[in-house]
Amino acid sequence: IGMSFLFYRMQLMTSRSIARISRLPILPKKQKADGEPLPLVYERRVRCVGGNGGDGMVSFFRGYRNPFGGPDGGDGGNGGHIVFRASNKVGDLSHLRSELRAERGEFGRSKSQHGKNGEHLEVEVPVGTTVTNMETNGLMGRLGKVGDMILGSRGGIGGHGNEFYLSNSTRKPYKAEMGGRGEENILNVEMRLMASAALVGFPNAGKSSLLRAISRARPKVAMYPFTTLKPHVGIVHYEDENQVSVADIPGLIEGAHKNIGLGHSFLAHLTKCEVLVFVIDLSLGDVRRQRDDLREELSLYSPSLVIKPSLTLLNKMDIVSEKETRRGMDEFPGDTVFSVSAKGGKGIIDFLVRLREMVETAENDSPME
Repeated sequence: IGMSFLFYRMQLMTSRSIARISRLPILPKKQKADGEPLPLVYERRVRCVGGNGGDGMVSFFRGYRNPFGGPDGGDGGNGGHIVFRASNKVGDLSHLRSELRAERGEFGRSKSQHGKNGEHLEVEVPVGTTVTNMETNGLMGRLGKVGDMILGSRGGIGGHGNEFYLSNSTRKPYKAEMGGRGEENILNVEMRLMASAALVGFPNAGKSSLLRAISRARPKVAMYPFTTLKPHVGIVHYEDENQVSVADIPGLIEGAHKNIGLGHSFLAHLTKCEVLVFVIDLSLGDVRRQRDDLREELSLYSPSLVIKPSLTLLNKMDIVSEKETRRGMDEFPGDTVFSVSAKGGKGIIDFLVRLREMVETAENDSPME
């Protein structure tokens, strides 16, 4: 009985150990080669032109026994539409061209043959994309789930052939109708980042270095501010094959809620993230004020942002003393705070374990759409 109980205890401890280890993150060992990164393309201005309708045809039937037959000119085909469809197969808008044209309808033919309709142009975009008409400044719609569609531009209607104009008073109509022109719109197509967590901080706080340390994303890193001008998304992998997506948002400055600096275009991305990570530069001191200033900017833009689950990350612990690091940690009693070194990798594991727990809790608590 003693041996059986001991074996059971060993099995239980092993299973608990495996369960604990399986939730640990896998930090990237072999980094991608340095070089100019490919930033996420989150917004495009697109000229959409629907296909023109085909012209109707003027034609008369000529047969061996009926050389003076009636009109038999067919109608032109309809032009194709341009349709945006939400898909999970694309991650950004880099594939969108600046001009999209749908196929035009074919001309009508003799023997009452109608022209072929133009093919619709279906453009796949990420889930969460919004489409705005730049000429009317009106929102055309938001693609909230896979399969949702928005009509970007309508195709023109095919013109009638002369057979259409046959009547008791007009036996030989010599007129046909031209096809209608396709609708032309200037659209702004914008996607919202679908990351689980977002790194929020002032310029040069070390957000891009942190994203490099926890994922294989390669945002540009330099000693001058505003190195990151476009959002980047990295994927954190865990040993049990789960993942957490983390977005590096360009640095905020005072007045960002008034659209100063990079402003509204990037603050809007934070609304879709489940957890906010405030990245604070330990080397600048006054860490509490840094965090409070960031929260103030978010609150002035949208009060709903400051009630999101969040944690505070004190970065650059490798260039300050242990005493300064402890003093910085003591500035946030009762809050979830970690001190890390993005460059040296210190404290990263504990931070990522806690980040996953917060993301999973937030996702479970979020109402289903």
